[in-house]
Formats: sequence, structure tokens, C-alpha cells
Amino acid sequence: MEQSFLKLIEHSIKEHWHLPSLTDYQGAEHNYKDVARWIEKLHILFERSGIRPGDKIALCSRNTSNWGITFLATLTYGAVAVPILNEFRPDTIHHIINHSEARLLFVGKSVWDNIDHEQMPNLTGIIAMADYSVISSENASLRETALILEELFKLKHPEGLQLKDIHYRVERPGELAMINYTSGTTSSPKGVMLPYRSMWSNLRYALDQMGYTPGEKLVSILTMAHMYGLAFEFIYPFASGIHIYFLQKMPSPKILGEVFADIRPHLIVAVPLIIEKIIKSRVLPQLERFHIKLMLKIPVIGGKIRHKIKQQILDAFGGRFKLLAVGGAALNKEVEAFLHSVKFPYTVGYGMTECGPAIAFDHWQTFRPTSCGKAVDRMEIKIDSDDPFNKVGEIFTKGANVMDGYYNNPEATEAVLAPDGWLHTGDLGVLDADGYLYIKGRSKSLILGPSGQNIYPEEIEDILNAQPYVAESLVIEREGKLVALVYPDAEAMKQNKVTKEALNKIINETRKTINQQLPAYSQIARVQIHEEEFEKTPKRSIKRFLYQ
Repeated sequence: MEQSFLKLIEHSIKEHWHLPSLTDYQGAEHNYKDVARWIEKLHILFERSGIRPGDKIALCSRNTSNWGITFLATLTYGAVAVPILNEFRPDTIHHIINHSEARLLFVGKSVWDNIDHEQMPNLTGIIAMADYSVISSENASLRETALILEELFKLKHPEGLQLKDIHYRVERPGELAMINYTSGTTSSPKGVMLPYRSMWSNLRYALDQMGYTPGEKLVSILTMAHMYGLAFEFIYPFASGIHIYFLQKMPSPKILGEVFADIRPHLIVAVPLIIEKIIKSRVLPQLERFHIKLMLKIPVIGGKIRHKIKQQILDAFGGRFKLLAVGGAALNKEVEAFLHSVKFPYTVGYGMTECGPAIAFDHWQTFRPTSCGKAVDRMEIKIDSDDPFNKVGEIFTKGANVMDGYYNNPEATEAVLAPDGWLHTGDLGVLDADGYLYIKGRSKSLILGPSGQNIYPEEIEDILNAQPYVAESLVIEREGKLVALVYPDAEAMKQNKVTKEALNKIINETRKTINQQLPAYSQIARVQIHEEEFEKTPKRSIKRFLYQ
């Protein structure tokens, strides 16, 4: 088969025609053949309303089956997809629509209720994601077509859409597939231009390395408006014949526990925050019991206990998944060491929107703890350091996955993408002799100590986040001193009846304990309780620039 992303999608639809494909949890279910029919209907809608190949189509809603269908319809038609995070502020959504020059907007109700169509004058139309009805448009053809779409489909396919009718175009590798607006931890959104070579390369790697079986199940936890969720919770599973479930609620640990028990997924893709909350609240407290700690030190008994603990965690995630793939940020070291000690099937990858997203990954059986794997197929990694094995430097990457640049933003493109193709990631790390990558932090969050020492706030935060009653933290510099902002774990406080006054004392003692583990130049001078959860990007990284 040729190196075509769209042909891989076509192949999956044909191969899995009668299998379940996309389901809104406790709602509508679509087989692969149903997805194909809706793709064809949307092609009719696009064509009759004057949308041309190369035009931009924006998608802004929570994850639903219709989101996935619209995305596939956009690409197979030849238009360019512009996914937009539905949690963006209205002014950011207006800006992205206008900046990307989108012609159509498919929108969820909660988003539509808060945006102003007059702020987006270049749109041909705004369409409800829920039922594809036209919400706003001065285009008569678009309004009429939406009303009689079913009749037009039947005229074109009087015997219904058949498997033999599915023939999607073959894209050019350098053709623009999508513009994905980042929500970076350090800056305002930029439109990442991802060509089809990046889409194909990411999908090909997942198909070659991750090993799904048609008919298996996945719960979509991450937003599809971000490349991590889109690539590994939608595109890859869809191309593998998987049954994908979209949640209708925010994925809190409690809700996920109920859904995992019901669906029993075969693969779980998640960000560390979700995994850590489940492990910290359900498992680690059990290990604090003295007799458990003691028994773990006895080899034979310890092995039996570890197996039992591993099974408890497996059960918390539904009991039958093959792999827990973590990305978006590093796992807490304490949680990771624990998972590794019980031989839990997890692995941590590394990527960024600008690579669509994969840069590094490794199979869980060969994965090295605290690393994030090795360079994926068709990608290279190097460290900007005179001693990349020992001396931290910026991570550079190059290869088929790398973007073409930022849309209508040559200055930002030039700042990160060198003429020879190396992408400056802005992350800091080292490589070991076998090519495993270890991330130390972001270059923009690096703090210089009093004598020029490099302080990586993420490493201090990692220690802080493992402490009781700390949900998350952020270490910043104020007047030459390190200050830790701590968002408390309200659930743990309530469970143990810890008051705010008691919390302040506990946190201050925690600060003293942590400082004993740190060199003098990176010790925390003060801890400040932060009453609200930190604002985050789609991959659940804290937007540091808001708190500096």
C-alpha cells in the first residue's frame, strides 16, 4: 500500500465495515459503514455550499462521534481541518477562526452559546455539531442542502452506500492536512501546519508498534482538539478497527472508574495527572501500612504482594487492557517507581503538536523508567550539548513528523525551525548511550541560581506533588527566591479532616523536609497556598507564563 494517510483510513472502513466504530457513551453508536455514509453526506454538503479543496473547516466542540466524522469528512474531501479546543475563551476562538481563514465552523452548543458570529465575518456558515443543522449562514445553498441532505444522499446512492463505492483521494505527502492551534505553556496559540507526511508517519508508527486487534475497545479521555488525543485516541484506533467510546462528562477519576468497569478497554492513553490521581488516592495509601512495607522486603512474599497490587491497579482500569500509554508530561517519579516495581504495563512517550505529535516512545517491556523512550521511526533526536550523555541541553528533532511551520507566522517559524530541518523543541534533556531520552524541563522555565546554577522547577515540583495534601504545584522565582505555589488536594483534606490552618503547618513542615533533599541554591524559600486549580493547556500542562 502506498504511503497515503487517507488510503489507510479507507482501508479500515472497508476492512471493518460491519464492526462498531464510534459511540457516544450511553448514546448513539455508529458502525464503520455508518461513518462512511456520514462522510459521504458531508461531502455533498461541502460541495453544494461552495467549499473547495484547500478551504479551512474548523471544529470546536467536546469529543463526540460527529466530531470524528466531521474531521474525516474534511480530510477525505480535500479541505484542511482546524480543530479548536472548546475550552478556549470566546475571543481566542474568534481569533483562531479569523486567523486560519476558516470557511465553515462545526460547533458544540456550549461553545455557540458564548461566541459571537459577528466577530467571525468570513465564515460561510456555522453548523451544529450535534445534528449538522445550520445555525447561522447567509449562504442559501448551504441552508437548503442541510435541510434536504438525506434526500440528496438517496438520489446519489439509490441502493445505499456500498462498500465498493468507497474510494478516497490519494493525497500528496507535502499537502496541508490540518492546522492545529497550540495552547502552549509559555505563549499564545500558534497555528501548527501539519502536512500529510506527518499524519501518515505518526499513524504508520502506531500501526507498526502498538498492536491493536479489530473489535477491541478504547475510552477517549483526551480532547481530540489536541494532537496527542487526536492521533492516539482517534486516528490510530479508527485505522485499526477499534470501537471508540466518547465520554459525555469531564473525565474525573470517579467517572473514569465507573466507565472503565463498564467498557473494560484494551488500551488506555492518558496524561499523568489522571493516572497519578487514581494511584495516589487508591493504591499508595495502602502501601504506607507498616506490615505491607515490611512484607514487600521479603522476596517471596513481596512478589506475591506486588502481583496482587498490580492486579488491583489493573482492575481499577477495567481489568483487561494491554498497555497504559502516558504522554503530555512526565510521570511523578514516586508513582513511576511504584508502577515499575510491580511490573505494570505502562510506557511514557514524548511529543509535541509540532510533530503531530510523536518524537519518542518505546514498548513497555523494554521501556526504561524516568525516560520517555527512543526516537520513533523516521525521526532523529539530538541534544544541543557538548556532552549529550551527561550535560543537559535543548532537545532538537528532525524527520517526517515535523511540521511545515506556523500558519501566517514566519517569525515564529524561523525561531524554532532551522533551515536544515532541525526543530528546536524548547525542552531540555539528555540521551543515554542507547538513545533513550530523559527530559529535565523546559528551557523557558529554567531558573538561574544565585551563582548561575541551572534550576529545573519541574524536578522540585515532582517532589512536592508526591507529598500528602498536594494536588499540584508550581515553582517560580520572586525577588531572587524560589516560591512554591501549591494547589491543595481538597478530597484528601476532607477525608482526613484537615483544616486550612492545619494544612499551612503541614505544608511548611513539608517544605523543610523537601529542602533537606535539595542543594542550597534550589531550596524553597516560601510556600504559598493557591486556592484555585492552575490554568492548563489541553495536555494538562500548567500555563506557567500566567503565574511568573
